[in-house]
Amino acid sequence: MKKFLNEFKAFAMRGNVIDLAVGVVIGGAFGKITTSIVNDIIMPVIGVITGGLNFSDWKIVLKQAVLDAEGAVANPEIAITFGNTIAVILDFIIIAFAVFCMVKGINTMHAKAEALKKKEEEEAAAAAEPEVPAEPEPTKEELLLTEIRDLLKNK
Repeated sequence: MKKFLNEFKAFAMRGNVIDLAVGVVIGGAFGKITTSIVNDIIMPVIGVITGGLNFSDWKIVLKQAVLDAEGAVANPEIAITFGNTIAVILDFIIIAFAVFCMVKGINTMHAKAEALKKKEEEEAAAAAEPEVPAEPEPTKEELLLTEIRDLLKNK
């Protein structure tokens, strides 16, 4: 049993598991923010555009509610409430877009960091290599002597 608990402790304390737990907590909080944006900002605007209809009340009634003699509901209404589904889809689109932007930003930062690292490595390698001085250009006398030598070889 002690071995099992030690293995569980090693598993739970891995960096990836802790990172995942933090991501889930932050994702839950972010989900609440986007739900609030959808319900409190986007849906009222869509309601105004659609003529004041409450978006969450959009539904297709399959069977009307049945009232008894006293006016109480004997059988409740059966309906497909697609307004909430549309709100959830908008919520998902906003979350997906935000995650896309975040991942794109992180990838851009990683690419810039890699480029900077590569540039620094190239500069370090160039600084480590001793510069070989270029051979000086031959003088007119040297060129003339070389030409004379080549002519004498050909004879």
